[in-house]
Amino acid sequence: MHKTIGVLAHVDAGKTTFSEQLLFHTKSIQARGRVDHQDTFLDNHELERQRGITIFAEQGRMTIGNDTYTLIDTPGHVDFSPEMERAIRVMDYAIIVISAVEGLQGHTETVWHLLRQYHIPTFFFINKIDREGAAVGNVMAQLQKDCSKDVLLVNEMFHSDYIPSNIMEWLAERDDNLLDAFLNETLDSGSCFAQLQAMIKQEKAFLCFTGSALKDIGIKEFLAQLPLLTETHFNAAAPFKGEVFKIRHDGHQRLTFIKALQGTLHIRDEFSFGDVTEKVTEIRLYNGHRYEAVQEVTAGEIFAVKGLSLANIGAILGSSSNPQPYELVPTLQAKVQYKGDQHIKEVLKIFRILEAEEPSLRVIWHEKFQEIQVHIMGVIQLEVLIEVLNKRFSLAISFGEPQILYMETIASTVTGYGHFEPLKHYAEVHLLMEPSARGTGITFVNACHTDDLSVGHQRLIEKHLFEREHHGLLTGFPVTDIRFTLLTGRAHIKYTDGGDFREATFRALRQGLEQAENILLEPYYRFKLKASTDFIGRIMTDIQQASGTFDPPIVSEEDVMITGRAPVATFMSYSTTFAAYTNGKGVLSLQFDGYDVCHNTEEIITQIGYNKNADPEYTSASIFCAKGKGYSVPWYEAQAAMHCIK
Repeated sequence: MHKTIGVLAHVDAGKTTFSEQLLFHTKSIQARGRVDHQDTFLDNHELERQRGITIFAEQGRMTIGNDTYTLIDTPGHVDFSPEMERAIRVMDYAIIVISAVEGLQGHTETVWHLLRQYHIPTFFFINKIDREGAAVGNVMAQLQKDCSKDVLLVNEMFHSDYIPSNIMEWLAERDDNLLDAFLNETLDSGSCFAQLQAMIKQEKAFLCFTGSALKDIGIKEFLAQLPLLTETHFNAAAPFKGEVFKIRHDGHQRLTFIKALQGTLHIRDEFSFGDVTEKVTEIRLYNGHRYEAVQEVTAGEIFAVKGLSLANIGAILGSSSNPQPYELVPTLQAKVQYKGDQHIKEVLKIFRILEAEEPSLRVIWHEKFQEIQVHIMGVIQLEVLIEVLNKRFSLAISFGEPQILYMETIASTVTGYGHFEPLKHYAEVHLLMEPSARGTGITFVNACHTDDLSVGHQRLIEKHLFEREHHGLLTGFPVTDIRFTLLTGRAHIKYTDGGDFREATFRALRQGLEQAENILLEPYYRFKLKASTDFIGRIMTDIQQASGTFDPPIVSEEDVMITGRAPVATFMSYSTTFAAYTNGKGVLSLQFDGYDVCHNTEEIITQIGYNKNADPEYTSASIFCAKGKGYSVPWYEAQAAMHCIK
């Protein structure tokens, strides 16, 4: 049976040390490494060992009985959380490691919510119980209050024919059949294990274990119980289907990491990407940086292949469905600053390689300014990028000050008109543009009749709407949350080329924006603050000064919890301030909560200084033709000149 287990935690909770112990006790590695000794097995990248943090999600392989486990050690720092999220999508089970001293921390809650979002059955391991200040009871109370009332502490080991009586009683309370057997003293361990496995799988039970990874306390006991509590079922007979979750490069060769969801994959199997077909030339099973080349892999396994250069992260091989969007997205962008000898286009190629490995970078090229910008999660990520570019590509790169990623939308319904008719070209597009709910992005509806435009031309218009992000009028940042409906259009039987509809579509979009009421949006955090009641006044004042809002505080005898929303721009650095005045005893949890109306629109518009009439990629004017010569019609006169209206 193949099982993929992920290990997740807030930074410094002991996650990597815990993973080292699991691999050591299953004889996957010969010696246990330590983060402070810079010799851990899974943190095998030089940058990780220097910084003492996990940056890249790496996997090890271990065997327990008849089961083969892939163990994924994930980053614990928020700047590298997109890497963690991609790993979560291929996990069968997860283990959240929590420090018995620090308890539930900000990133722990982010991890918990992501695991619930993706419905990954979860265990807890309270680590560092040997440390001064360890308080298992307090941590358990936190887990049951802030995560789930169904978190259950395991104080006694399971065996294949034995379940502790308190666990049996806990199960019986939640199932009538088990309760009858329990009261009649006929409840057997087999029935309990079956029920417990089912409840764990259904996210109705979250077992919590305790120990010390550094001192090797509780590790062997946890490992012994893992096969009893986990099970997976994959269909190896079905056609192959697999999810791409990681891309790396071995020298100049690309490695595509995949989780097999069903079926069997063989060397020389082929996949089609549009009109291009690629063949799997090698299959590798990785254990840290070491690997074994194999001829085939079956459902449930994690592996890497060579030969696929067009499979992007998130893609489902063997399926025509679109990739599911990720929850964690960057809210900052930074400009690349390079003064070396290489041409900037060569530097851009290198950033494209990094973008394939880390899609959240969203590398943007501005042709007019010969400028590269990247999306980032935080300044630590920028520091790591600088080191990666230097050591891996011998590039001396710096970055400008990170800026907030804004977006734009509309508040009114309009119809945009676009016409493109220079000599021997022709296309016209009419688009209804309506504001959509926050977070829906760009959506498309086709209401055009085939008598007006062929199906092929209609699809071209849809393709052009989604082929790139489109600049808004206020700041030039992308537009979002707009529902486009293709109303009608026109082509010429002789002169229309595919690119003509691209021009007409972009002009229609822009002409519609000129008519609409435009709104600037900024990213928001959903926050949770916990601190002593002494600080309640300070916290509420700070939130209000940060243009945030909050729910009624929940006050207990000793502490207060406040939840709410605040702009990323005003709250992104608040954790340092909060830690200072609470002496590090407060807990701050921040989660990206989508985009909403900017709190200081005019200030940002002035600061950015975008000139909508000087954008080299967009114009709201239409081009018409008369007497063999094209001429421009400004947006406010375009509707009257359209051919489809006459």
